[in-house]
Amino acid sequence: MAENVIEKDTVIIGSGPGGYVAAIRAAEYGQSVTVIEKSDTVGGVCLNVGCVPSKALIAAGNRLKQDRDSSIYGITTTGAEIDFAKTQAWKKEQVVDRMTNGVRMLLKKHKVELINGEAYLDNDHQLRVMASGPRQFMDNGGGQTIKFKNLILATGSRPVEIRGFKFSKRIIDSTGGLNLPEIPKEFVVIGGGYVGSELAGAYADLGAHVTILEGTGQIIPNFDKDMVSIVKKNLESKGVTIITNAMAKKADETDNDVTVTYEVDGKESTVKADYCMVTVGRRPNTDNFGLEMTNVKTNDRGLIEVDEQGRTSVPNIYAVGDIVPGPALAHKAFFEAKVAAGAISGKNTANDFIGVPAVCFTDPELASVGLNKQQAKDKGIDADVAKFPFAGNARAVSLDEAEGFVRLVSDKKTGTLIGGEIVGPGASELISELSLAVNCQLNVEDIALTIHPHPTLGEPVQEAADILIGYPTHI
Repeated sequence: MAENVIEKDTVIIGSGPGGYVAAIRAAEYGQSVTVIEKSDTVGGVCLNVGCVPSKALIAAGNRLKQDRDSSIYGITTTGAEIDFAKTQAWKKEQVVDRMTNGVRMLLKKHKVELINGEAYLDNDHQLRVMASGPRQFMDNGGGQTIKFKNLILATGSRPVEIRGFKFSKRIIDSTGGLNLPEIPKEFVVIGGGYVGSELAGAYADLGAHVTILEGTGQIIPNFDKDMVSIVKKNLESKGVTIITNAMAKKADETDNDVTVTYEVDGKESTVKADYCMVTVGRRPNTDNFGLEMTNVKTNDRGLIEVDEQGRTSVPNIYAVGDIVPGPALAHKAFFEAKVAAGAISGKNTANDFIGVPAVCFTDPELASVGLNKQQAKDKGIDADVAKFPFAGNARAVSLDEAEGFVRLVSDKKTGTLIGGEIVGPGASELISELSLAVNCQLNVEDIALTIHPHPTLGEPVQEAADILIGYPTHI
């Protein structure tokens, strides 16, 4: 009997930020869309075990810290405690489940077919869908064969597991770090990047003593040193121990704890903790689903090569998100998803952004977009730089969050804004204005002449622009 083959219009593998947004946009353009998702939920890593639940945990930590000490406002509180099981239940039920159910509802609203299973590519035009979960060796699990006109790959990424630190009960990745059954008394974080530093701060606020082991000379190395120094100082004020240039060597685990051996300048030391969380990066999910059976090209890092519309070396196959070059950020995946869906529909779309905003939800927050001064210099651009401190902003002072600054970088010759950096309260929200300005190539005078409401945290953006045009007001 001939194999039953189902023909589909647009098929998307993965329902994370890239996958579900591509599905909705493609459906809005009139395409018949099928999404294949191997997990029993939708929304991907970011929504289920990444950027969204981590912000919920950070919020809980901030709230507990404020409840325990608001004496600067003349407020005395006693006996603030936390029921961590309730915190975890709130994070899961009121944040994650609410948002994932919302995504599922949106897919249904746009008549997107959702298939639960694992996709395996047979060639450039066909794939098979198997039931998710373990299978016997040499068992293809049966499955359904689908022939597609267009395919969007949005398979995301997974945590890197390093030698000597096999994930287990006490040695965990960021997913495990977000779902601990209790607040650890001692917590070791290997890798002081975005995720490691964010969760280190959250658990410190919740009452843990945290040790960060960072392999480079600085935590959060993607941001400038003078920005990170403010975050570092704040982490240390919470009791966090930060050890840089530390190479993790091995972990010895028992039922109750884990001992981590690390090396600094050739000298080995150990630290014992309840849990050790490894956050040293992520690997693109471009293996284990038959990509090698197609003519799709990848680079030496396993990332899929794409053009400005997200099209791979195979004209009817597109790729978006963490599996393509560029920063592994959900909002970048959102944009790429809309572009790819538009390209399939014949729209004149392109990934023509100049800068992608980056945010680290530490205390205080870090955010940047475009070029910093050194990057501008490396590109041969003669740049002007201006910085305005939050200490000179009435709103920040009234919130008792006056640390940090806004820094703008402009092309000295043209006055065009080419970059912006923020460390301070609300940086994650404020960076959107600078992202708009950088991507629209606005002149700094445009920002200086934009009326910002007073008193607000956005005013330092205008103040820094005033400095660049030579007419500073509050400095």
